[in-house]
Amino acid sequence: MEKNIYKEKLNIYWRNIDKQIFFSFIILFLLGLFFSFSSTSSLAGERLNKDYYFFFSKHLTFVFLSLFSMFIISFIERKFLIKIVIPIFTFLLIMLILVPIIGIEIKGSKRWLNLYFFQLQPIELVKPFFILMTAKILSYSELRTSNSSYFLSFIILLSIVTLLVNQPDLGQSILIIGTWISVVFISGINIFYIIAFFGLAISSFVTLLIILPEKLGYITNRITSFLDPTKGDSFQSQKALDAIKQGGLTGQGMGEGILKDSVPEAHTDYIIAVITEEFGSLVSVIITLIFLFISYRIIKKTVVELDKNLKISLCGLASLLIFQTFIHIGVNTSLLPTTGMTLPFLSYGGSSLLGSAILAGIILNYTKSRFKDEEIE
Repeated sequence: MEKNIYKEKLNIYWRNIDKQIFFSFIILFLLGLFFSFSSTSSLAGERLNKDYYFFFSKHLTFVFLSLFSMFIISFIERKFLIKIVIPIFTFLLIMLILVPIIGIEIKGSKRWLNLYFFQLQPIELVKPFFILMTAKILSYSELRTSNSSYFLSFIILLSIVTLLVNQPDLGQSILIIGTWISVVFISGINIFYIIAFFGLAISSFVTLLIILPEKLGYITNRITSFLDPTKGDSFQSQKALDAIKQGGLTGQGMGEGILKDSVPEAHTDYIIAVITEEFGSLVSVIITLIFLFISYRIIKKTVVELDKNLKISLCGLASLLIFQTFIHIGVNTSLLPTTGMTLPFLSYGGSSLLGSAILAGIILNYTKSRFKDEEIE
Protein backbone atom coordinates (compact mmCIF):
# COMPACT_ATOMS: atom_id res chain seq x y z
CA MET A 1 0.00 0.00 0.00
CA GLU A 2 2.82 2.41 0.96
CA LYS A 3 4.68 1.51 -2.25
CA ASN A 4 1.64 2.42 -4.30
CA ILE A 5 1.36 5.80 -2.55
CA TYR A 6 4.99 6.69 -3.34
CA LYS A 7 4.58 5.44 -6.89
CA GLU A 8 1.47 7.58 -7.31
CA LYS A 9 3.27 10.59 -5.88
CA LEU A 10 6.11 10.11 -8.37
CA ASN A 11 3.60 9.82 -11.22
CA ILE A 12 1.92 13.05 -10.12
CA TYR A 13 5.33 14.73 -9.78
CA TRP A 14 6.31 13.72 -13.30
CA ARG A 15 2.95 14.76 -14.72
CA ASN A 16 3.08 18.21 -13.13
CA ILE A 17 6.76 19.07 -13.56
CA ASP A 18 7.79 21.41 -16.38
CA LYS A 19 9.74 18.84 -18.40
CA GLN A 20 11.35 21.40 -20.72
CA ILE A 21 12.90 23.26 -17.78
CA PHE A 22 13.76 19.96 -16.07
CA PHE A 23 15.68 18.54 -19.05
CA SER A 24 17.36 21.91 -19.66
CA PHE A 25 18.81 21.77 -16.14
CA ILE A 26 19.89 18.15 -16.64
CA ILE A 27 21.65 19.08 -19.90
CA LEU A 28 23.50 21.94 -18.19
CA PHE A 29 24.68 19.66 -15.36
CA LEU A 30 25.89 17.04 -17.86
CA LEU A 31 27.63 19.66 -20.00
CA GLY A 32 29.36 20.96 -16.89
CA LEU A 33 30.54 17.44 -16.11
CA PHE A 34 31.90 16.97 -19.63
CA PHE A 35 33.67 20.34 -19.72
CA SER A 36 35.10 19.70 -16.25
CA PHE A 37 36.74 16.55 -17.60
CA SER A 38 38.10 18.51 -20.56
CA SER A 39 39.40 21.49 -18.59
CA THR A 40 40.84 19.89 -15.43
CA SER A 41 42.58 16.69 -16.56
CA SER A 42 45.84 18.32 -17.62
CA LEU A 43 45.74 20.69 -14.63
CA ALA A 44 45.53 17.79 -12.17
CA GLY A 45 47.96 15.46 -13.92
CA GLU A 46 50.68 17.76 -15.24
CA ARG A 47 50.69 20.81 -12.96
CA LEU A 48 49.56 19.43 -9.59
CA ASN A 49 50.96 15.87 -9.88
CA LYS A 50 47.60 14.36 -8.98
CA ASP A 51 45.51 11.69 -10.65
CA TYR A 52 44.19 12.96 -14.00
CA TYR A 53 40.64 12.37 -12.80
CA PHE A 54 41.12 14.12 -9.42
CA PHE A 55 38.99 17.20 -10.19
CA PHE A 56 36.62 15.32 -12.47
CA SER A 57 35.79 12.72 -9.80
CA LYS A 58 35.07 15.49 -7.27
CA HIS A 59 32.91 17.29 -9.81
CA LEU A 60 31.07 14.04 -10.56
CA THR A 61 30.36 13.54 -6.85
CA PHE A 62 28.96 17.05 -6.51
CA VAL A 63 26.86 16.65 -9.66
CA PHE A 64 25.19 13.54 -8.19
CA LEU A 65 24.67 15.34 -4.87
CA SER A 66 23.31 18.40 -6.71
CA LEU A 67 20.91 16.38 -8.86
CA PHE A 68 19.63 14.62 -5.74
CA SER A 69 19.17 17.99 -3.98
CA MET A 70 17.38 19.42 -7.03
CA PHE A 71 14.99 16.46 -7.12
CA ILE A 72 14.20 16.61 -3.38
CA ILE A 73 13.55 20.36 -3.42
CA SER A 74 11.38 20.11 -6.53
CA PHE A 75 9.49 17.10 -5.13
CA ILE A 76 8.45 18.40 -1.70
CA GLU A 77 5.12 20.12 -1.26
CA ARG A 78 5.16 23.76 -2.32
CA LYS A 79 3.36 24.98 0.82
CA PHE A 80 5.94 23.26 3.00
CA LEU A 81 8.81 24.79 1.02
CA ILE A 82 7.34 28.29 1.42
CA LYS A 83 6.84 27.63 5.15
CA ILE A 84 10.52 26.70 5.76
CA VAL A 85 12.00 29.63 3.81
CA ILE A 86 12.52 31.79 6.94
CA PRO A 87 14.30 29.16 9.11
CA ILE A 88 16.52 28.00 6.22
CA PHE A 89 17.43 31.57 5.27
CA THR A 90 18.19 32.40 8.92
CA PHE A 91 20.45 29.35 9.22
CA LEU A 92 22.32 30.19 6.00
CA LEU A 93 22.68 33.84 7.04
CA ILE A 94 24.28 32.70 10.31
CA MET A 95 26.73 30.61 8.26
CA LEU A 96 27.57 33.72 6.23
CA ILE A 97 28.11 35.69 9.46
CA LEU A 98 30.51 32.97 10.66
CA VAL A 99 32.75 33.34 7.60
CA PRO A 100 34.79 36.34 8.90
CA ILE A 101 35.05 34.64 12.32
CA ILE A 102 36.01 31.03 11.54
CA GLY A 103 36.27 31.07 7.74
CA ILE A 104 39.38 30.12 5.80
CA GLU A 105 41.29 32.59 3.65
CA ILE A 106 42.28 31.68 0.10
CA LYS A 107 44.26 34.09 -2.11
CA GLY A 108 43.47 37.10 0.08
CA SER A 109 39.72 36.48 0.38
CA LYS A 110 37.89 34.90 3.30
CA ARG A 111 34.73 33.43 1.71
CA TRP A 112 34.67 29.78 2.73
CA LEU A 113 33.85 27.61 5.72
CA ASN A 114 35.81 24.40 6.19
CA LEU A 115 33.28 21.58 6.57
CA TYR A 116 35.98 18.88 6.63
CA PHE A 117 34.71 17.08 3.52
CA PHE A 118 34.76 20.23 1.41
CA GLN A 119 34.98 24.01 1.62
CA LEU A 120 31.56 25.66 1.49
CA GLN A 121 30.97 29.19 0.21
CA PRO A 122 27.74 30.13 2.07
CA ILE A 123 26.73 32.98 -0.25
CA GLU A 124 26.09 30.45 -3.06
CA LEU A 125 23.34 28.87 -0.92
CA VAL A 126 22.11 32.18 0.50
CA LYS A 127 21.31 33.75 -2.91
CA PRO A 128 18.23 31.72 -3.94
CA PHE A 129 16.79 31.81 -0.41
CA PHE A 130 17.40 35.56 -0.24
CA ILE A 131 15.12 35.87 -3.29
CA LEU A 132 12.44 33.74 -1.62
CA MET A 133 12.77 35.72 1.61
CA THR A 134 12.44 39.03 -0.24
CA ALA A 135 9.41 37.77 -2.18
CA LYS A 136 7.83 36.57 1.08
CA ILE A 137 8.30 40.01 2.67
CA LEU A 138 7.04 41.94 -0.38
CA SER A 139 3.95 39.74 -0.72
CA TYR A 140 3.06 39.73 2.98
CA SER A 141 -0.49 41.10 3.19
CA GLU A 142 0.04 43.27 6.29
CA LEU A 143 3.02 45.05 4.73
CA ARG A 144 1.67 45.58 1.20
CA THR A 145 -0.05 48.88 1.96
CA SER A 146 3.11 50.58 3.27
CA ASN A 147 6.77 50.93 2.29
CA SER A 148 7.88 48.98 5.36
CA SER A 149 8.21 45.79 3.29
CA TYR A 150 10.76 47.48 0.99
CA PHE A 151 12.63 48.90 3.96
CA LEU A 152 12.80 45.49 5.68
CA SER A 153 14.03 43.74 2.53
CA PHE A 154 16.59 46.53 2.04
CA ILE A 155 17.91 46.01 5.59
CA ILE A 156 18.41 42.30 4.83
CA LEU A 157 20.12 43.18 1.54
CA LEU A 158 22.38 45.68 3.32
CA SER A 159 23.35 43.06 5.92
CA ILE A 160 24.35 40.54 3.25
CA VAL A 161 26.24 43.09 1.13
CA THR A 162 28.14 44.32 4.21
CA LEU A 163 29.27 40.77 4.93
CA LEU A 164 30.27 40.28 1.27
CA VAL A 165 32.24 43.53 1.09
CA ASN A 166 34.14 42.43 4.19
CA GLN A 167 35.21 39.14 2.56
CA PRO A 168 35.78 40.94 0.04
CA ASP A 169 33.50 39.77 -2.81
CA LEU A 170 32.51 42.54 -5.22
CA GLY A 171 31.00 40.22 -7.84
CA GLN A 172 28.46 38.58 -5.54
CA SER A 173 27.61 42.00 -4.04
CA ILE A 174 26.77 43.42 -7.47
CA LEU A 175 24.80 40.29 -8.39
CA ILE A 176 22.67 40.28 -5.26
CA ILE A 177 22.02 44.05 -5.45
CA GLY A 178 21.00 43.80 -9.12
CA THR A 179 18.69 40.87 -8.40
CA TRP A 180 17.10 42.69 -5.43
CA ILE A 181 16.43 45.73 -7.63
CA SER A 182 14.72 43.53 -10.24
CA VAL A 183 12.59 41.87 -7.53
CA VAL A 184 11.38 45.13 -5.97
CA PHE A 185 10.78 46.59 -9.45
CA ILE A 186 8.59 43.62 -10.36
CA SER A 187 6.68 44.01 -7.10
CA GLY A 188 5.49 47.46 -8.21
CA ILE A 189 7.72 49.87 -6.29
CA ASN A 190 7.65 53.58 -7.12
CA ILE A 191 10.46 54.37 -9.58
CA PHE A 192 11.53 57.26 -7.34
CA TYR A 193 12.66 54.80 -4.66
CA ILE A 194 14.79 52.86 -7.16
CA ILE A 195 16.49 56.08 -8.32
CA ALA A 196 17.07 57.05 -4.69
CA PHE A 197 18.54 53.62 -3.97
CA PHE A 198 20.93 53.91 -6.93
CA GLY A 199 22.09 57.28 -5.65
CA LEU A 200 22.59 55.93 -2.13
CA ALA A 201 24.40 52.81 -3.36
CA ILE A 202 26.82 54.75 -5.60
CA SER A 203 27.60 57.35 -2.92
CA SER A 204 28.12 54.59 -0.31
CA PHE A 205 30.37 52.68 -2.70
CA VAL A 206 32.56 55.72 -3.39
CA THR A 207 32.71 56.53 0.33
CA LEU A 208 33.85 52.99 1.16
CA LEU A 209 36.59 53.18 -1.50
CA ILE A 210 37.88 56.37 0.12
CA ILE A 211 37.58 55.20 3.74
CA LEU A 212 38.89 51.64 3.21
CA PRO A 213 41.57 51.89 0.51
CA GLU A 214 43.53 48.90 1.85
CA LYS A 215 40.48 46.62 2.03
CA LEU A 216 38.83 47.69 -1.22
CA GLY A 217 41.80 48.93 -3.20
CA TYR A 218 41.57 45.90 -5.48
CA ILE A 219 38.23 47.23 -6.78
CA THR A 220 39.87 50.47 -7.92
CA ASN A 221 42.67 48.48 -9.58
CA ARG A 222 40.18 46.28 -11.46
CA ILE A 223 38.14 49.25 -12.66
CA THR A 224 41.31 51.07 -13.71
CA SER A 225 42.67 48.07 -15.63
CA PHE A 226 39.25 47.56 -17.24
CA LEU A 227 39.00 51.17 -18.45
CA ASP A 228 42.68 51.33 -19.45
CA PRO A 229 44.41 47.92 -19.75
CA THR A 230 47.85 49.63 -19.90
CA LYS A 231 47.44 50.95 -16.34
CA GLY A 232 46.70 47.71 -14.55
CA ASP A 233 47.00 43.95 -14.53
CA SER A 234 44.53 42.69 -17.14
CA PHE A 235 46.44 39.47 -17.83
CA GLN A 236 43.60 37.06 -17.08
CA SER A 237 40.93 38.99 -18.98
CA GLN A 238 43.20 39.44 -21.97
CA LYS A 239 44.12 35.74 -22.01
CA ALA A 240 40.42 34.80 -21.86
CA LEU A 241 39.58 37.15 -24.73
CA ASP A 242 42.49 35.78 -26.79
CA ALA A 243 41.27 32.24 -26.14
CA ILE A 244 37.78 33.11 -27.38
CA LYS A 245 39.29 34.62 -30.54
CA GLN A 246 41.47 31.54 -31.06
CA GLY A 247 38.47 29.25 -30.71
CA GLY A 248 36.54 30.84 -33.54
CA LEU A 249 33.30 29.15 -34.56
CA THR A 250 34.33 25.51 -34.22
CA GLY A 251 37.15 25.58 -31.64
CA GLN A 252 40.66 24.16 -31.42
CA GLY A 253 39.47 20.70 -30.41
CA MET A 254 38.98 18.93 -27.09
CA GLY A 255 42.07 19.25 -24.88
CA GLU A 256 43.83 21.57 -27.32
CA GLY A 257 43.13 24.82 -25.47
CA ILE A 258 45.89 26.61 -23.55
CA LEU A 259 43.82 28.97 -21.38
CA LYS A 260 43.20 26.29 -18.71
CA ASP A 261 46.98 25.92 -18.30
CA SER A 262 47.88 29.62 -18.34
CA VAL A 263 45.20 31.22 -16.14
CA PRO A 264 44.59 30.18 -12.50
CA GLU A 265 41.06 28.93 -11.75
CA ALA A 266 40.14 28.97 -15.45
CA HIS A 267 37.81 25.99 -14.87
CA THR A 268 35.72 28.14 -12.51
CA ASP A 269 35.94 31.86 -13.34
CA TYR A 270 36.71 31.52 -17.08
CA ILE A 271 34.93 28.31 -18.02
CA ILE A 272 32.99 29.87 -20.93
CA ALA A 273 36.29 31.06 -22.45
CA VAL A 274 37.77 27.56 -22.01
CA ILE A 275 34.69 26.06 -23.69
CA THR A 276 34.85 28.55 -26.57
CA GLU A 277 38.56 27.99 -27.14
CA GLU A 278 38.20 24.22 -27.39
CA PHE A 279 34.69 23.75 -28.80
CA GLY A 280 33.95 27.04 -30.55
CA SER A 281 31.59 29.98 -30.27
CA LEU A 282 28.69 27.92 -31.60
CA VAL A 283 28.72 25.71 -28.50
CA SER A 284 28.91 28.77 -26.24
CA VAL A 285 25.95 30.32 -28.06
CA ILE A 286 23.95 27.09 -27.61
CA ILE A 287 24.73 27.12 -23.86
CA THR A 288 23.62 30.76 -23.62
CA LEU A 289 20.42 29.92 -25.49
CA ILE A 290 19.67 27.15 -22.96
CA PHE A 291 19.87 29.70 -20.12
CA LEU A 292 17.65 32.12 -22.08
CA PHE A 293 15.16 29.33 -22.84
CA ILE A 294 14.88 28.44 -19.14
CA SER A 295 14.25 32.10 -18.31
CA TYR A 296 11.66 32.34 -21.08
CA ARG A 297 9.80 29.31 -19.71
CA ILE A 298 9.88 30.77 -16.19
CA ILE A 299 8.58 34.19 -17.30
CA LYS A 300 5.88 32.47 -19.37
CA LYS A 301 4.70 30.74 -16.18
CA THR A 302 4.67 34.00 -14.20
CA VAL A 303 2.37 35.71 -16.73
CA VAL A 304 -0.51 33.43 -15.76
CA GLU A 305 0.50 33.03 -12.09
CA LEU A 306 -1.97 34.65 -9.68
CA ASP A 307 -0.05 34.03 -6.44
CA LYS A 308 2.03 37.18 -5.84
CA ASN A 309 4.66 35.34 -3.79
CA LEU A 310 5.26 32.78 -6.53
CA LYS A 311 5.26 35.43 -9.25
CA ILE A 312 7.86 37.60 -7.50
CA SER A 313 9.95 34.56 -6.51
CA LEU A 314 10.07 33.14 -10.04
CA CYS A 315 10.94 36.51 -11.60
CA GLY A 316 13.68 36.98 -8.99
CA LEU A 317 15.11 33.49 -9.54
CA ALA A 318 15.10 34.02 -13.32
CA SER A 319 16.87 37.36 -12.83
CA LEU A 320 19.48 35.76 -10.59
CA LEU A 321 20.16 33.03 -13.15
CA ILE A 322 20.43 35.42 -16.11
CA PHE A 323 22.40 38.12 -14.29
CA GLN A 324 25.00 35.64 -13.05
CA THR A 325 25.28 34.04 -16.48
CA PHE A 326 25.83 37.31 -18.29
CA ILE A 327 28.19 38.74 -15.65
CA HIS A 328 30.33 35.62 -16.16
CA ILE A 329 30.18 35.97 -19.96
CA GLY A 330 30.81 39.74 -19.72
CA VAL A 331 33.98 39.20 -17.68
CA ASN A 332 35.21 36.50 -20.07
CA THR A 333 34.72 38.78 -23.08
CA SER A 334 36.25 41.85 -21.33
CA LEU A 335 32.91 43.69 -21.37
CA LEU A 336 32.95 43.85 -17.54
CA PRO A 337 35.71 44.13 -14.92
CA THR A 338 36.95 40.90 -13.35
CA THR A 339 34.56 39.69 -10.64
CA GLY A 340 35.40 36.00 -10.07
CA MET A 341 31.83 34.99 -10.94
CA THR A 342 31.13 31.34 -11.70
CA LEU A 343 28.84 30.13 -14.48
CA PRO A 344 25.82 28.31 -12.97
CA PHE A 345 25.80 24.51 -13.48
CA LEU A 346 29.01 24.51 -15.57
CA SER A 347 31.80 25.98 -13.44
CA TYR A 348 33.84 23.65 -11.24
CA GLY A 349 33.13 23.93 -7.51
CA GLY A 350 30.91 22.19 -4.98
CA SER A 351 29.35 25.37 -3.56
CA SER A 352 28.50 26.70 -7.02
CA LEU A 353 26.92 23.40 -8.07
CA LEU A 354 24.88 23.07 -4.85
CA GLY A 355 23.71 26.67 -5.19
CA SER A 356 22.68 25.97 -8.79
CA ALA A 357 20.85 22.82 -7.68
CA ILE A 358 18.90 24.74 -5.02
CA LEU A 359 18.00 27.38 -7.60
CA ALA A 360 16.90 24.71 -10.09
CA GLY A 361 14.92 22.76 -7.49
CA ILE A 362 12.98 25.83 -6.36
CA ILE A 363 12.24 26.85 -9.96
CA LEU A 364 10.97 23.35 -10.78
CA ASN A 365 8.86 23.31 -7.61
CA TYR A 366 7.30 26.72 -8.25
CA THR A 367 6.62 26.04 -11.94
CA LYS A 368 4.83 22.73 -11.37
CA SER A 369 1.29 22.57 -12.67
CA ARG A 370 -1.31 22.56 -9.91
CA PHE A 371 -4.15 20.06 -10.19
CA LYS A 372 -6.61 18.71 -7.67
CA ASP A 373 -4.80 15.39 -7.57
CA GLU A 374 -1.41 16.98 -6.95
CA GLU A 375 -1.34 15.85 -3.32
CA ILE A 376 -1.93 12.33 -2.05
CA GLU A 377 -3.23 12.04 1.47
